[in-house]
Amino acid sequence: MTKQDGSGMSQQKVTPPGSTIGVLGGGQLGRMLALAGRAMGYRFVTLDPTPDAPCGQVADRQIIADYRDAEAARQLAQDSDVITYEFENVDAAVTELLMAEANVPQGSRLLHTTQHRLREKRAIEAAGVKVAPYAEISSAEELMAAAERFGTPCVLKTATGGYDGKGQWVIRSLDEVEAAYETLSLATTELVLEQFIRFEKEISVIAARSPRGEVKAFPAAENIHVNNILHLSIVPARTTMDVQRQAEQLAIRIAEELDVIGLIAVEMFLTSDGQLFVNELAPRPHNSGHYTMEACKTSQFEQHVRAICNLPLGSTELLTPVVMANVLGQHVEPLLDWIVQPESEQVGQGVTAKVHLYGKHEAKHNRKMGHVNVLAGSVEAALEWIEASNIWNVDK
Repeated sequence: MTKQDGSGMSQQKVTPPGSTIGVLGGGQLGRMLALAGRAMGYRFVTLDPTPDAPCGQVADRQIIADYRDAEAARQLAQDSDVITYEFENVDAAVTELLMAEANVPQGSRLLHTTQHRLREKRAIEAAGVKVAPYAEISSAEELMAAAERFGTPCVLKTATGGYDGKGQWVIRSLDEVEAAYETLSLATTELVLEQFIRFEKEISVIAARSPRGEVKAFPAAENIHVNNILHLSIVPARTTMDVQRQAEQLAIRIAEELDVIGLIAVEMFLTSDGQLFVNELAPRPHNSGHYTMEACKTSQFEQHVRAICNLPLGSTELLTPVVMANVLGQHVEPLLDWIVQPESEQVGQGVTAKVHLYGKHEAKHNRKMGHVNVLAGSVEAALEWIEASNIWNVDK
């Protein structure tokens, strides 16, 4: 089997349908990836420590082991023709083992970059793309100086780990500096302070790139968060066509400059004067790309399979306006009450609601349990249905 360098670019062969795709991680992204790939004729094996994990439920086999288990990783490598990952926090030693013994088209270099906020920001800047002004922080005194320079509010983040608002502190006054530093420094990783961008909208674009160098971007999504967790992705984004095109071209530029293989999700802030600042990258399928499952000619999950297997990329054309709404633990009961209603009472005229549940066993508050793609003649009609359904009003 061909080995490759950190970029993965030496891997040029096609991995055809009928092959086995190994997935490091057994969550919902792996589940939806496997469902898309199985329709194309691929087999799947996943590694996850949780028995009957969401991906394990639909894969041919699940290896139940810790992500740091070298022997389990070696077994995944032996059982797979190609390996991908569904989350970024992959143990470095396991990554090196897989790179040495298996076909990992995504490589390790991008993973190394996106696992660390400071490395990620520097890579984005090197690609000629703007990020919010930031400073590396190693003491409370440095934090105070940077906070005075940036002004408040500003955001202190851990350089590694953290998602859905975890691992960060919005400093709203200088009186919070000491407490913010003491709390986040417990993570024993570098800290980074970011100037707060007064944005008009949050935008994301999913781009795909294959080893053969083909690159395509999906339509830009407008994202709305509640309690730092993605609530809605609205497509087309409610902004100008020029801004949408800029966002998509920016994502393509990052995919090319960073030698991405597979998907890269690019999260951005749009300011009132039309500037785009990149906030974060994710080298995998992304929550804000779930709308593609029904609303685009090719879903993000099929596109990821195509990219890592070096097949021609599919069309990213948008077929219908759509709003994706996340289903959290507190939304499951009202969703299940809604889903058993007669069809005439479920949706309004011209609206179709497609439900995706992830097979998680416990519906915890704010835990992502599924999502609903609401297809309609306009995003306004989809948003009106989401409000009228009462499924998400539990948060109000």
